[in-house]
Amino acid sequence: MVNGSEHRVRTFNARRGRRSALTDARLLTLLPRYAVPPAVLAPPGAPGRPECVVLEVGCGHGAAALAYAAATPEAHIVALDVHPPGVARMVAAVDAAGLSNLSAELADAVEFLAERVPQGALDAVHLFFPDPWPKTRHHRRRFVSPDTLELLAMRLTPAGRVLVATDSPDYAAYVRVVVAAHGGFVVRDAARPTWRPVAGYEAKALAAGRPVCDLVLERS
Repeated sequence: MVNGSEHRVRTFNARRGRRSALTDARLLTLLPRYAVPPAVLAPPGAPGRPECVVLEVGCGHGAAALAYAAATPEAHIVALDVHPPGVARMVAAVDAAGLSNLSAELADAVEFLAERVPQGALDAVHLFFPDPWPKTRHHRRRFVSPDTLELLAMRLTPAGRVLVATDSPDYAAYVRVVVAAHGGFVVRDAARPTWRPVAGYEAKALAAGRPVCDLVLERS
């Protein structure tokens, strides 16, 4: 069973600090324009639902989400993050690019999945370079967990899948172990998506000589 919000362990590190006036202005004026339309969070076949609905967890500044939206116009991507400056920068970029198939929210992805997404409503979930929480005592904070896998299994279509990318070999190994123990998915090595730009954490990893591991979790 997925834990209730009052017992839920945060999978992100809450950053604090003053927000710039530009960030506040973008969140006030642009973020409402890119709120998730009700039809997007509907089961396949519902009137007005896009052909493919994808959720990106921890989108950061939105480089991958923007690239996916531009490369896959028939799909609609919902990009989530908890950090206001990144989301503000992303919606500004979406607005400048004139993309209509990307929605954004300032939200905790686990809460969003549990409270906003109906059963079987997602075709895919993208999890690119999540916080690896390297210390053993923090492993319970990792996004991939038994509870979250159960939540994903309920929210994905039967053919749905989860794309994971990480530059942490320990995190990749952990994903394999947790997914195998859960039993609701099969995990495989995957080719790096051609549409994903080399940016952010991936660019830093490659510059430092760290290999990137791409995995796909498919419903079993």
